[in-house]
Amino acid sequence: MTLLAINWGNVGIQVFYLILSLSILVILHEFGHYITARWFGCRVEKFYLFFNPWFSLVKKKVGETEYGIGWLPLGGYVKIAGMIDESMDKEAMKKPAEPYEFRSKPAWQRLIIMLGGIIVNVLLAFLIYAMVLFVWGESKTPNSSVKNGMWVQDSVLLQLGLQNGDKIVSINDKPIEFFEEIQPQLLLSEKIIYSRNGQQGTIMMPNNLLGRLVENKKRTGYLVMQRIPSIVGEYDPKDTALGKKAGLQFMDKIVAIDSMPVAFYDEMPTLLKDKKNQKVNLTVERKGAIINLQSGVNEEGKIGIPILSLKQYDSLGVFKVESKKYGFFAAIPAGVGLALEKLKFYVDQFKKILQPSTGAYKGLGGFKAMGSVFPTEWGDWEAFWRITGFLSIVLAFMNLLPIPALDGGHVVFTLVEMISGRKPSEKFLEYAQIVGMVLLLGLMLFANGNDWFGWGSGK
Repeated sequence: MTLLAINWGNVGIQVFYLILSLSILVILHEFGHYITARWFGCRVEKFYLFFNPWFSLVKKKVGETEYGIGWLPLGGYVKIAGMIDESMDKEAMKKPAEPYEFRSKPAWQRLIIMLGGIIVNVLLAFLIYAMVLFVWGESKTPNSSVKNGMWVQDSVLLQLGLQNGDKIVSINDKPIEFFEEIQPQLLLSEKIIYSRNGQQGTIMMPNNLLGRLVENKKRTGYLVMQRIPSIVGEYDPKDTALGKKAGLQFMDKIVAIDSMPVAFYDEMPTLLKDKKNQKVNLTVERKGAIINLQSGVNEEGKIGIPILSLKQYDSLGVFKVESKKYGFFAAIPAGVGLALEKLKFYVDQFKKILQPSTGAYKGLGGFKAMGSVFPTEWGDWEAFWRITGFLSIVLAFMNLLPIPALDGGHVVFTLVEMISGRKPSEKFLEYAQIVGMVLLLGLMLFANGNDWFGWGSGK
């Protein structure tokens, strides 16, 4: 069974990070609604992390508000008196409006209350990215310094004409300054100019590129990496890889496999693919001397060789890494800029999803997809906070969509009321809420079905 191949230790770590991230985002999003509602004198009856149909895991009433944790981790909510929301409390809406109810407040106040969660998520993203830059700074690889070109990780890109060792010059006529820009821009690429053996070439990318990338069952998570020499990194003391058992050591350079020359990591899979579960002879350069080792090859056609860190490749002159530290005040505008950059990238991807011809909808994922982007090792808090910052941007954008049952739907109705001077009937709002909830549940079902069964890609 496929499940037997899953490293449940890694999955457990990712699940923990996912739940922690969503809990932070949901609580602060709902707090945005809660605090603005209280500012304008609305009674908040419930404040919940996760949904609680039938029962709650934890609940406690403080003053007029019941605080709790539900058992269904699909979000969270605040129940504001006099507001048509997911609770669908129709009986309360039949009674005359009270001064403390949402429906009795002026339209501009209701608009701010509905925007409260979105505003908090945007500010949170600004803060997270600013603090990430303040604490960890950022490291980038100048594209001009990657002298060995790139290592193409995805077979779809190889089929489209890119090769290991190519250097990307521009994407969509925009020059590539840093290597880290290549992967996200490739996802939205239409035209690529590359350099190969000193000659430039052009590849026009197909409209369904995203769909093809999603359908590729052999994708690794990366599209491209810097092309790296076949130098052995540091083994973990607990590592049981076949390469370590064979005697490979830190900074060894593999120069041949069964007498076939090797210079880069990307050349090894081709030499090992027909040697699965067999032995191979390794010619290794160690501190200027040539030694011969024999290693086993596992069923995946791998020996198990760690790579070096970016800084180590920098010190060896493979490529240059520019590291930048930010002071507290400098990190704030830089964090805002980074958050806006991530927002633009997400919006551009979202536009692709809305175009069926691109096949981008096939990549629409649920909780499994979200969890898979988190680190698989404890303590990688930089990655955790970068992902959480991006999810905060996503949550803000998605909630702003003009769909009934989302904040954006309520915002649209309120803006129409402010412009026309006519408030939508409560019956209309009830029906709109039901339609919105059905749409959202359907979308959630499709996304999570895509995660596990590949519904969108026809698997």
